[in-house]
Amino acid sequence: MILEKLSLINYKNIPTAALELSSKMNCFIGHNGVGKTNVLDAVYFLSFCHSATNPVDSQVIRHNQDFMMLEGVYSMENEKPEADSEELTISCGMKRGTKKHFKRNKKEYKRLSEHIGLIPLVMVAPDDTLLIEGGSEERRRLMDVVIAQQDRLYMESLNRYNKALAQRNTLLKQDEEPDIDVMALFEEQMAAEGERIFHRRTAFVEELIPLFQSFYERISGGREQVSLSYQSHCQRGPLLEVIQRDRFKDRAIGYSLHGVHRDDLEMLLDGHPMKRVGSQGQLKTYVIALKLAQFELLKHSMPTEPILLLDDIFDKLDAERVEQIVKLVGGNDFGQIFITDTNRDHLDKILRTSSLDYKLFHVESGEISPFTILADEPTHSLSNHSSL
Repeated sequence: MILEKLSLINYKNIPTAALELSSKMNCFIGHNGVGKTNVLDAVYFLSFCHSATNPVDSQVIRHNQDFMMLEGVYSMENEKPEADSEELTISCGMKRGTKKHFKRNKKEYKRLSEHIGLIPLVMVAPDDTLLIEGGSEERRRLMDVVIAQQDRLYMESLNRYNKALAQRNTLLKQDEEPDIDVMALFEEQMAAEGERIFHRRTAFVEELIPLFQSFYERISGGREQVSLSYQSHCQRGPLLEVIQRDRFKDRAIGYSLHGVHRDDLEMLLDGHPMKRVGSQGQLKTYVIALKLAQFELLKHSMPTEPILLLDDIFDKLDAERVEQIVKLVGGNDFGQIFITDTNRDHLDKILRTSSLDYKLFHVESGEISPFTILADEPTHSLSNHSSL
């Protein structure tokens, strides 16, 4: 999938922008806080129907404005034979205080879940280290974001499971003793949907591990060994038995202790927990390798190639790791790429070592403008623009 044109109005700090994009690499350069990440977040929004960073939709509307609009025009350039051949226009509009309206070719979706997976995407962002340092919900989200793009039935199972979980938790919290028969109905639904979720997550992790380890080895130069393993209550036996085993304990604390909502990923470096022993550079290498592995998995399992968003990925990495990432990104394996950085040197290195088509954009206080290459300036020698 190729995003050819991107239009934004009142999205975060961007008042208005209409961008003509490269089918390969799009570089956004500027200081911290000027709006580079917001451009990538708009691309993310058009794939997932929500922001990557703001949980409340109204928070993406620019301050002191009443509405926001996004529009992306996509083509199927160089796609697989089984991909839909039509050009796509995806748009979203929202007024403050009302729900968003998401449209495909001017026709509004009845359910936003119908859109997920149409435009596959992987984003690498600075706060991805929360995958390691944060709670288990971050690591479950890592699995769910990829699987949901591949398998619409998975998201339906996840929604049904979460609804049954919420209903069971409501019974557990009430003052009077809950109806055991009603409780059993919710538990049975949790177990049935939870087993499906478990088997899908298991298959995903098994596919992900060798890809992840390969990317980590390439970026780190093979200096460390990493591993990843899936932990689930389903591994203890039939999930219904596991859930019902601690009913009284659940009742005492007021929520469900067991189920796939407690699944986790164990992340190790040289046999030790990554969050305890990993340096900042190793943590960043770990999450970048994970995200690139997700991309590779989606690339081979989806009818259309994913878009890759790389937000400030070089920070906290030593020169050798930066060099390896430059080689990876500068190759022809990743389709359309959007990349941000404050350090012009990193992007210059990618462009000098790559034959990919590209466009450069300067971002300043929410204003986005393309760079103009001087006629006597070599295309890949870009470090002396006075506008930076």
